[in-house]
Amino acid sequence: MKAFTGTRPSRMDTCKAATRAARHSLVAHVAASPAAEVLAAPVSSADPLMLRALRGEAVERPPVWMMRQAGRYMKVYQELVKKHPSFRERSENVDLSVEITLQPWHAFKPDGVVLFSDILTPLAGMNIPFDIGSGNGPVKQVAKLIPQESCAFVGESLKQVAAAVGSSAAVLGFVGAPFTLATYIVEGGSSKNFAHIKRLAFGQPEVLHALLDKLADNIADYCRYQADTGAQVIQIFDSWASELMPQDFDVFSGPYINKVITSFRSTHPHVPIILYISGGGGLLERMAACRPDCISIDQSVDIVDGIKRVGTGFAVQGNMDPGILFGSRSTIEARVMDVIKKSRSQGVRHVMNLGHGVLPGTPEENVATYFEVARTAHQRW
Repeated sequence: MKAFTGTRPSRMDTCKAATRAARHSLVAHVAASPAAEVLAAPVSSADPLMLRALRGEAVERPPVWMMRQAGRYMKVYQELVKKHPSFRERSENVDLSVEITLQPWHAFKPDGVVLFSDILTPLAGMNIPFDIGSGNGPVKQVAKLIPQESCAFVGESLKQVAAAVGSSAAVLGFVGAPFTLATYIVEGGSSKNFAHIKRLAFGQPEVLHALLDKLADNIADYCRYQADTGAQVIQIFDSWASELMPQDFDVFSGPYINKVITSFRSTHPHVPIILYISGGGGLLERMAACRPDCISIDQSVDIVDGIKRVGTGFAVQGNMDPGILFGSRSTIEARVMDVIKKSRSQGVRHVMNLGHGVLPGTPEENVATYFEVARTAHQRW
């Protein structure tokens, strides 16, 4: 996913906009959902490997995919960028989005195919009028998202991707968590010190809570729309939650992730949810408290320790350092197998992935090795 870069919206306008929204007090954590246990979904042998693994069915090997799987490290993508330099065009034009999404599937045959899109994509439909990469102005008000109107291209892209891959791979949709989206809105993009969102959090917390509450409702609806149009798995990205102290995560992030998951699960109980927090090694127990179906562990934690910390009832995803893909074939082989063997030793459902997105400049032949080793792991035990 491409990080937003641009000018910062006026904090005064942002605060006024959120103040006009209903000022909700922080709701206590929603009761833990039992749905993180094996989902009682209809079982089909034709379902993709990744979907079956997340549901808790016995599978022949761990499924494998990569975060940021489609995009900048691939030569075919780089050639396409020369013709279509606008990220927004590439992600919102159905033909281009589908083509980019399928590029790594054609090249490497991953078990999960994640839509080429952006966590900021739904913001335009919430009346947050900035374009990715240009920072066009402050937020006037956060409107109710009607994704079938403002994000119809996402639904059509998912339909076409699902038709293309069939049962050979699970189709993944994704969303940004409320705190991360709020951070982009208030900061006007990425940030070095996150001073503006923290000033709002600790200076005017009721304003931030009002914003987070609206975002959570809209994100849950966006999850539903993606699931209804082809996504078989949803991953929630909370890119900036690790900037919070753990006790502040309990106030400004965790409850709103929980709200998204609980709302989505009330209508789509059979669609597995993965939760990923970049740099979230210190938050694993709190991630588990949000009750996703799968917890994506980054490379800051040994995966055995991570599995023990999240407890039972969850699948885990991860967690090889993406930098290892710059290494030799033997190094990649050893490190992929290390993650898989460690996860297997704990008897958990495991999805092989990186601990973060694949890095620009990663050699494609090394990515091919990563997938080859993971796909044949059961022959190497």
